[in-house]
Amino acid sequence: MKENFAAKYHKILCKKTPDFLSKYISLPILKRLEGVGLLCGTDWTPLFHNSFFYSRLDHSLGTALIVWNFTKDKKQTIAALLHDVSTPAFSHVSDFKNGDALTQSSTENLNAQLIENDLELLEFLKQDGIKVAEVNDYHIYPVADNEIPGLSADRLEYMYPSGAALDSIWTLTEIENSYNHINVLENEKGLPELGFSEENECLIYTKKFIQTSTILQQNEDKIAMQLMADILKLAEENKIIKPSELFTFSEKELIEIFTKSAEQNPSWEFSKYFRTFRGMKKILRSENEIKGFFCVDLQVKRRYINPLIKIKNGAKRISEVNKEAKEIIEQFLQFNDTKFGCAEFL
Repeated sequence: MKENFAAKYHKILCKKTPDFLSKYISLPILKRLEGVGLLCGTDWTPLFHNSFFYSRLDHSLGTALIVWNFTKDKKQTIAALLHDVSTPAFSHVSDFKNGDALTQSSTENLNAQLIENDLELLEFLKQDGIKVAEVNDYHIYPVADNEIPGLSADRLEYMYPSGAALDSIWTLTEIENSYNHINVLENEKGLPELGFSEENECLIYTKKFIQTSTILQQNEDKIAMQLMADILKLAEENKIIKPSELFTFSEKELIEIFTKSAEQNPSWEFSKYFRTFRGMKKILRSENEIKGFFCVDLQVKRRYINPLIKIKNGAKRISEVNKEAKEIIEQFLQFNDTKFGCAEFL
């Protein structure tokens, strides 16, 4: 897709970016996210054919724009903008490196700490009359974030560009049509939650969300993420990078550093892993490990939604009113790829 996907997409989410966001977006704590991809390192391997690069800054701004569009609340919007400041290069790959493939939240604890220690950010908040405790945890705002299978601004935002980039699941026209049918509804807990005003649009969204989520459950994604996680571990062990440099270098810069190291030391285990990541074009599915292959057997986080739909006297989950949606969600929850995904070492 075109390079200006993000700009066009963000205009769909909110026709005009509020002026107060510009100074926050310029902060180094956020600007560094320009070099961190939303799709967790898959932009850098030919195993995937991502049609465009969408950064964590793009995602953070998109989430903030959704929150502003539906709440017009400055505190919630800034909290949404800041919700990923602790994301390292290659995003959730570090969770795999930390042994946290199932919840993928191991780096989130740093978020509040980074916000609270950023003096320039604190000055901006002071100018706007906002306390740091009002923006250092976006989980306190249900429109910004909520528990699966609810639909939040964060979940809504990342699945549109993820689907568009991974497999052309969404076009900008389809995104706009879908987004125009979203409202803030009240869920079964009495909390505000994003949901749909029309059943068919809700069903379309559910199908496309599950289609995207299935890609993230397949062995290709597990291999790409675990292989890069092992590469980062080996890079640290071999003193190619320091752990802190995942927060200072862009992914492009790290790939260049890794390429140079692999060329200089071709016999390293690191080099074999990195060559494989940069060269693999297909995987084998197997119930057993295969000699000479990088094999992964992992349970990973299941991202799914069961969105609310507006009814006469309130709102219900789509699975309660639409049989097809219920079946799609149930099938996804039961989906398992083969025990092992294996990529031949190069």
